[in-house]
Amino acid sequence: MKTTGYQTKQYAIPTKRYCQTLDLIDDPKLIEAYVERHGESRAWPEIREGIRSVGILEMELYILGNRLFMIVETPLDFDWDEAFTRLATLPRQQEWEDYMSVFQNAAAHATSAEKWKQMERIFRLYD
Repeated sequence: MKTTGYQTKQYAIPTKRYCQTLDLIDDPKLIEAYVERHGESRAWPEIREGIRSVGILEMELYILGNRLFMIVETPLDFDWDEAFTRLATLPRQQEWEDYMSVFQNAAAHATSAEKWKQMERIFRLYD
């Protein structure tokens, strides 16, 4: 467990953040394989390029047990639905979704937008 925290990027433009969750199948071997496939050397370059090409500045995944938490940072004018509709049409994107689906507690051929559930912020340290 990392106890020193995670450094965040600073952008020259105003940004917004989306937080999502998805559950993996609760099987330690499957979870280990899922984590390995998201390692820097194992994630497909086309998927990383596609994510950036639709306007996403940063995407992070965190895990606790079989629960995933994703943080997506975007410019203020980012349109989530439009971007993920476009992302689903990019080369190898559906192949990646199918490749990951064996680990995820979701419909087998669901798109990323169908699998990941948007979370609602309920607290922050208000100014």
